[in-house]
Amino acid sequence: MAKSCYLCKENIYLTSKARKRLHPFSSSASRSQKVFSFWDVCFLCECLRRCPEFDMIFFCNIWLPAMPASSVDRLCDLCDGLHGTLAEADMLGRHCKRRSGILRTLFRLIDLNSAQLNLRIATLCLALCVSGNNLLNICKLIFQISRSESNDLLFQNDSIIESFLDILNNEDVSSSGETLLYCAGTLKFLSGNSAILRILLDKNCVGVAQKLIQRLCRAEDTNFTIAGHIFVQLTATLRNLADHPDSRPLFISFSILSELCVVLRHHSKDPDICTNISRIYSKLSSYSECRLALAQTPNCYQLFLELLNKHHQKQDLVVRLLFIVGNLTAKSDEARWQLFQCEGCMDTLLQLYDTYQRRDDSPHTQPQKGAPSHSEPKAPPGKVLQDEDVLVKLVRVLANMCIHPAVGPALANNATCIQLLMETLELRCVQESEELLVNVAATINNLSFYPGSSVFRRSQLTMAKLMLKLVLCSSIDAMLEATRVYGNLSRSKDVREFIMQNRVHQFVVTLLDSKSTEMCISACGVLTNLAQDPPNRASLSVEGATAKLVDCLRDFGPGDWQLGGQVCQALWNMISGGSEKLLDTQERESLDFHRACWELEFLPVAQKLMKTLQPPDQRA
Repeated sequence: MAKSCYLCKENIYLTSKARKRLHPFSSSASRSQKVFSFWDVCFLCECLRRCPEFDMIFFCNIWLPAMPASSVDRLCDLCDGLHGTLAEADMLGRHCKRRSGILRTLFRLIDLNSAQLNLRIATLCLALCVSGNNLLNICKLIFQISRSESNDLLFQNDSIIESFLDILNNEDVSSSGETLLYCAGTLKFLSGNSAILRILLDKNCVGVAQKLIQRLCRAEDTNFTIAGHIFVQLTATLRNLADHPDSRPLFISFSILSELCVVLRHHSKDPDICTNISRIYSKLSSYSECRLALAQTPNCYQLFLELLNKHHQKQDLVVRLLFIVGNLTAKSDEARWQLFQCEGCMDTLLQLYDTYQRRDDSPHTQPQKGAPSHSEPKAPPGKVLQDEDVLVKLVRVLANMCIHPAVGPALANNATCIQLLMETLELRCVQESEELLVNVAATINNLSFYPGSSVFRRSQLTMAKLMLKLVLCSSIDAMLEATRVYGNLSRSKDVREFIMQNRVHQFVVTLLDSKSTEMCISACGVLTNLAQDPPNRASLSVEGATAKLVDCLRDFGPGDWQLGGQVCQALWNMISGGSEKLLDTQERESLDFHRACWELEFLPVAQKLMKTLQPPDQRA
């Protein structure tokens, strides 16, 4: 039997059985029998192939009013079938004559409130190139679906992500700002899923983000106010992408790090944008290639200092900014110098140091027994830890800067810097602030290489006294850093006298038994300086220093020339001035053995190599 479609006047041949199956309320189907088989979907798709407008008739007048909730899966199949049929007929986009009717039908299905179905509907609507308010409403719909993690699986098997990236890439930012906002918000939620994160990288999400950043920055020059909200969502997405190791080459090749600096300059007052970007930088600056890309961004250090000034009360942002600067200056002399040259660099850093040092100094000092407390209530533990984390990261920056030969002397001569470091040593205890005190000791050790600075020189004895609690604590890292500091400070006679009077030398001698090359080198440095004073040599010998030095040479010398040289220097000072008797027969034999090995195994080969390396006209 032929039935004419009133939309296109084409005859569609339906058997009586087919008509009954397609009409849920036919004579053979009661209202309680609203069951549709997959055959119905296939048949209807065949009808749609010949007449896509047929969809509106059946959906609006027959299928939709009678559709039970249990048929959502079949509706999803039907949407997929309609999508495929329209694609085969090249009727996606705006080519379909009855496109508006199909869209109205799809919009009505949204009322069924099924995330699975709505995502299929949204995919089909985007394929039909909806625009304006329709596009905005579809993006809002997808945004709502993406907010639930339980729906992530739906996005992993759907082309909706590619459609969203196309919207971000092509929509005009001035006229479609709200649409872009919901798209960026959706990607923020989805990028929290590791599987979808991989899809986003494969579909060039980083490249799309770069172009969108550039367009938004240009639009902001025309008072495009919604740009800030879009940037919050977009930078949160990039923050999640930065977690994936495969994203790093993309961030570099698309110059994302430099582009984000531009965003920071435009939105330096927005704490959410600043925090998101700082989280991106803090993740990526742990890798050398990303550090190089960021360091090559013009005026990035000045920008970071300005942000530290503006947001000095926001601990989480301050910590990340200091961590970034610490990473940049960790291995680069150029970075240290550029940071130091920035306007107000030391004022900003030392003001931060002073502010966070003053916030919480009471919890680290012991109250007197029986004395009533009139101090302010202690800060919550979480806040105390955040404040201390700021100091840990800040002191690390100072320690890195000190390494530069031009910056180090300036800091060593900065009375505020020296005073703050000593205050930290005085106020904090190792048990509660180990990492901070280790960083402070490392900074003082770096500053001690510039003894000509008058401020540092006047403070050496005070520093040596404050270091005592680090040497005597149970932390290996703290002991090591403190011993290194004593190795440099002990060039001062006053410090050497303090070490001997407080029997620190006894502890230093025991460090030679530590079986740690770093610890032995540091201990040898202290002993080398102590042995300069003749009265100290006998005391060191009583503690068994010479025997332990010989043992170190035997154990580590053959495989560590630096340690071997330091041990020999210490022994030389110990036995100089007619004190050879400090070495017993066994110790002398051990030294003779090492000299014989050097003369037989190393010296001949080294002499031949040096002769070979000399120019022909200089060879004897």
